[in-house]
Amino acid sequence: MTKKPKKELIVYLCLSSIYKSCSFVYMNFEAHMKTSLVISTYNWKEALELVLKSVLKQKMMPFEIVIADDGSKEDTRNLIAQYKAIFKIPLHHVWQKDEGFRKAMIINKAVAKAEGDYIIQVDGDCIMHPSFIKDHLRYANQGMYLSGSRVTIKESHLDSLFKKQKTRLNVLSKGIKKRGRALYLPLLSTFYKESDGFNLKNRGCNMSFAREDFISVNGYNEDFEGWGREDSELGRRFHNYGLSNRRLKNIAIVYHIYHFEKPKDKLDENHQMEVDAVQNKTVSCEHGIDKYLSE
Repeated sequence: MTKKPKKELIVYLCLSSIYKSCSFVYMNFEAHMKTSLVISTYNWKEALELVLKSVLKQKMMPFEIVIADDGSKEDTRNLIAQYKAIFKIPLHHVWQKDEGFRKAMIINKAVAKAEGDYIIQVDGDCIMHPSFIKDHLRYANQGMYLSGSRVTIKESHLDSLFKKQKTRLNVLSKGIKKRGRALYLPLLSTFYKESDGFNLKNRGCNMSFAREDFISVNGYNEDFEGWGREDSELGRRFHNYGLSNRRLKNIAIVYHIYHFEKPKDKLDENHQMEVDAVQNKTVSCEHGIDKYLSE
């Protein structure tokens, strides 16, 4: 039998070691924890359908899906009912009356409904890479929250996207920007380590955390109404509570479907609440998830 060259053997052993390590993490996690995928949405069933189709193509499925619906109309309800019959895992629809942008509140209600020990949160306009859930679970752990990046799908490409029902996207796909974020390089991602510092890049469109940690800080602060800062303020309180964080670079990729920006009339007020959380070292918000946990 021909011997492998020395350098080739070293590479082979390194890759084998990494593969076995990652496989162990996956098996260990699945054996001890259930995962809930929480998807926020509001009156855009066409985008939500692509997101749900991208869930169907995941290499590792969650225990359940919970749709956090901030007041969508009947067509969204009908779409979710249609996909309940397609999925082999539970698909729950948590809905609240449309009284403006109340994402913090509906996510709290969805997490309260969730049965998983671990929560992966995405927006209903973010198409997931096939390894998205698997990548989050690679590093999932209580006491640490994770956040990933998003690639933007351009406005000029939307007609083609919806007509072709495209959910398989990559770094070479047409119609995307921030293309560097679409590089899927799992081995490179291992060089980004866990940190005790605050993560300035934390975004609710691509993050995950232990449900118990989320409840410990009383979830999202429902004083946030209107677009902006509810996710970064949550990250501030996670940090104040003592959680570490990890950026998921070159893995756990989502492709954000372009839409017009939401009104930012509450942004200054919301920003001040984040500043207050920093200055006061706030851990638990007053108006949060606790009131839904006994329902």
